[in-house]
Amino acid sequence: MNQTEQREYVRDLARQVAEIAGTERNQAAIRRWRDVNALRKPDRAPVWCKPVGCWGELLPEESLLCQERYPRDIEREFRRALIKRDIGDDTPVEGLYEVPAALEVEPANRFGVEIRRIRPGQPGGAWHFDPPLRTPADFDKLTLPRFTHNRAKTDEAMNRAGDLLGDILPVRLVCPPPFGVGCGTIGDRAAELRGMTEMMMDMAAEPALMHRLMAYLRDAVLASLDQVEGMGLLTPNNTGPMYCADPIDGAAPISEPATCRDLWCHANSQEFDPVSPAMWEEFLLNYQKPILARFGLAHYGCCEDLTRKIAGVLSIPNLRIFVCSAWSNLDKIIEACGGRYVIMWRQKATDVVFPDDTAGIRKHLAEGARKLQGLRYQIVLRELQTLAGHADRLHAWTRLAIEAAEEYS
Repeated sequence: MNQTEQREYVRDLARQVAEIAGTERNQAAIRRWRDVNALRKPDRAPVWCKPVGCWGELLPEESLLCQERYPRDIEREFRRALIKRDIGDDTPVEGLYEVPAALEVEPANRFGVEIRRIRPGQPGGAWHFDPPLRTPADFDKLTLPRFTHNRAKTDEAMNRAGDLLGDILPVRLVCPPPFGVGCGTIGDRAAELRGMTEMMMDMAAEPALMHRLMAYLRDAVLASLDQVEGMGLLTPNNTGPMYCADPIDGAAPISEPATCRDLWCHANSQEFDPVSPAMWEEFLLNYQKPILARFGLAHYGCCEDLTRKIAGVLSIPNLRIFVCSAWSNLDKIIEACGGRYVIMWRQKATDVVFPDDTAGIRKHLAEGARKLQGLRYQIVLRELQTLAGHADRLHAWTRLAIEAAEEYS
């Protein structure tokens, strides 16, 4: 494709995405998310899957037609939206093209030390940590990040997107919190800086060192929030799956810059999964709470087992979504949460993609949806790394999840 052909191809994809956004099916999905996250009764629970590592099977890179990076990135985004339409889940499509503000950070590595990973020797293998904080003296190298806005780059990106797509999809400038919606998830950064084994040892043998690390990460996030909030660039993030919701109570008028109080924040404790509730609260949750408190609504959990930590999660004052992973006890979370919170019921990816038939999937979804009947919940499948040769498995899972959600709505 030459440049003109790439341009027209991407514009045609944009028209298809705009068409999806205007459908009643999409508008129903948006209402469904907004209702459940407002603790209203939706027509049924929203159902969503995130292909993650499966995109290489659903949309191989070699299948992309655009050669130049800019149109190729847009092609990938739009074609993924079309694939999700065919899968049939409740992915909400806003009918906009978002351009992120160009934020720059010093030091470039954010923390003053280089975070590295030891890569696997073969495709699909596991990497492991290569932490820069190996001795107590290394902690002196840590610095607080400093964010600035490159207005010229932002204007250039907005103008470029507007020229290409603006007459089809409105172009909107967005600025998420520094470190993203998951800025409360500081356990992963702690592991990258110190290493998982070292963290586990520090909590028992060098608690002061561990407290120093977590206090630094808390302060780095809070300082970054102050900086970007002060720029007047933050935009509400109550769109897209999981967080699609009404404007948060007390949200600033559209005419005024948003603050963190207008936004969602996510946090989890995956790296602290094997740690006792007391040590989790001491070394992680107590450092996450000041970050979460800056925001309007909080969402907590991912793949970790939170069964023994339910009380700690529920102590987050602005909690709205409690994630029940495949390893958490759904019955106990239902008992504790009642109708006061949204339960994000996560599915186990391996149990979805590896079986040769879907009978077990259907049974599991029906049993869980029956338990959740009358509550506010989402059915979510993430952490997928392969389809294991079952090319239509996400289509089948989505259909079965919707059937269960409808039966027990």
